[in-house]
Amino acid sequence: MKKNTLFVLIILVSAVLVSSCKKEVSSTTGWNYNDPNFGGFQNHPGYEQETGPGLVFIQGGSFAMGRVEQDVMYDWNNMPRRVTVSSFYMDETEVRNIDYNEYLYWLSYVYASDYRFLYREALPDTLVWRERLAFNEPMVELYLRHPAYEQYPVVGVSWVQATKYCEWRTDRVNELILLREGIIDKYVAPQDQAKQFNTDAYLIYAENLDLSIDETGKGPDGKVHNLYVDPATLKAGRKGGNVNTGEDRRWVRSEDGIFLPRYRLPTEAEWEFAALAHIGNHYKERIYERRLYPWNGHYIRNDSRGEERGMMMANSMRGRGDNMGVAGALNDKADISGPVKSYWPNEYGLYCMAGNVNEWVMDVYRDLTFEDMNEFRPFRGNIYTDYQVITDPRSGDIELTPEAENYFDYSGKILRKPVRDEACYSRENYTTSDNRNYLDGDLESLIPNGNAEEYWVKGDRYQVESDAIKVNDPIAEGLTAENVGDIYPGATLMSGGNEILLPNGVKVDLQNMTYILPTGHEKSTDGNIMMPDGSMILEGGKLQLADGSIIYPDQFFTRKTPDMYKDGNWGDYGEWGFGQYNASNPKINKGDGAGGNQMSSLVSDRSRVFKGGSWKDRAYWMVPGTRRFLDEKLARADLGFRCAMDRVGSPTLPK
Repeated sequence: MKKNTLFVLIILVSAVLVSSCKKEVSSTTGWNYNDPNFGGFQNHPGYEQETGPGLVFIQGGSFAMGRVEQDVMYDWNNMPRRVTVSSFYMDETEVRNIDYNEYLYWLSYVYASDYRFLYREALPDTLVWRERLAFNEPMVELYLRHPAYEQYPVVGVSWVQATKYCEWRTDRVNELILLREGIIDKYVAPQDQAKQFNTDAYLIYAENLDLSIDETGKGPDGKVHNLYVDPATLKAGRKGGNVNTGEDRRWVRSEDGIFLPRYRLPTEAEWEFAALAHIGNHYKERIYERRLYPWNGHYIRNDSRGEERGMMMANSMRGRGDNMGVAGALNDKADISGPVKSYWPNEYGLYCMAGNVNEWVMDVYRDLTFEDMNEFRPFRGNIYTDYQVITDPRSGDIELTPEAENYFDYSGKILRKPVRDEACYSRENYTTSDNRNYLDGDLESLIPNGNAEEYWVKGDRYQVESDAIKVNDPIAEGLTAENVGDIYPGATLMSGGNEILLPNGVKVDLQNMTYILPTGHEKSTDGNIMMPDGSMILEGGKLQLADGSIIYPDQFFTRKTPDMYKDGNWGDYGEWGFGQYNASNPKINKGDGAGGNQMSSLVSDRSRVFKGGSWKDRAYWMVPGTRRFLDEKLARADLGFRCAMDRVGSPTLPK
């Protein structure tokens, strides 16, 4: 009996072992997956995305996005609209000073001398603390760097700087994953080494990265085990003890699922959805209380019956001149911003989604975006881009364009450019790369194939941002060949009156707002442009002549409110008619601007949305549906950010 039982057990164990060793098979071809004898094509059953450092999971869904409070500003820019947001990940807290200082330290270490300007570009604007009639100099000097403020949210960071921080964070997290998986050795970019690890560069241009390899050439070098090589080579390698080295290794691909998606700023819809956290106040798809704040009720004080009753739920301005309460009973315990884990998290586990500091989101601002936005994953701000690479059509080899090669040499990143309109010609879902203005009522919205080239530097033109700088009309109109030398010593007014030739050979194109550079100019390692005579174009477009004197851009151009609508006629036909001036209805005149009728606005393509309210705002701005905007290159003392990441695969976590 015992022998029979033992025999049965052996049979069962053998059956389990055989079944466990059985290769997974393609249901369409019958070929084995993950088998070098069948080409080595891989699948990843049961793949589950790991949660990146600092993130919490936000389960998506449908919600009513927009106004839940009286529109006291009468902007009418957030009409309620039901939309759906996909599941995603979001930072538990705002990005802290210690987080941003880690970023600055890394930049300072890697770009210690040759490309120091990359570090300077990332520095927050600490002068945002200054007020004309207040003494805030201690904050200017101490808030960013002092250890006492390490856990406080970083401020003074522009939208552009926040976006670059997200890119850097993506690279550092993915680099650590390669290290954790044994794919690369312990790797920190050496000082003054520009070609540090970058996710995009690794995926498409990996052979140009200086990843560490030991002297034998067998150590971890950024590659994983390669199932595509000849099985005989693999067997020979195993016998020789050289497994997973040399020829039987390949670079990591996106299909391997090793890298995490990009860290980025959340969209406005994602941010508002995460702030409201309706996951905590519904029953079987029925939201029983539409929230005003990230908590139930319409009070900004804790209405529980315990000891916390009456405490402030968030850090905001309680009233005129009241930032924190009365001495001895400081209610919100913060005169400015407070530590990022202050107060109570919402049901998603997110801290300070109301108050403390406002937060940048990805979206470009338009008043009436809510009327036109997509119902699924709404977002305004798409500029579709491609890598600046050249692909050999025969071999498939990838090379960088000369301009991208230069950029890669000092930044370690792959330069991108907008897709050309010719590539969009036959598409139905979009017809141009730059879609920031789509359906916002301006000229570009009415042109099937709009041109986004003005947004980018091109050719030999050093472009001063055209949507922020306009021709200085008083100077341009009063400029003559006789007086141009008095205004700009040594300069000559070119024929037509639209170009000024400076002594160093640079032409200032007043009409197109660009510098036309002479032949022989070069770009230095610190980002300046060197002219043949020794003069330079410095950061911000400043012209330093050979004698050391500096000409500033505002001597040619004057900064003023950027035009939301372009000059010129509307065209022959279209929604807005023929484009002629209509005296009976001045509101439709968005064309030539004759008689001062050209429409202008504080809103431009660089206007970015921020939300959430702050330590210096009244409670109204803590309502997630409220929205404001600021130029993407500006910053404030009450404005920070937090990062988000896409959720891939199932919108729910495994149980």
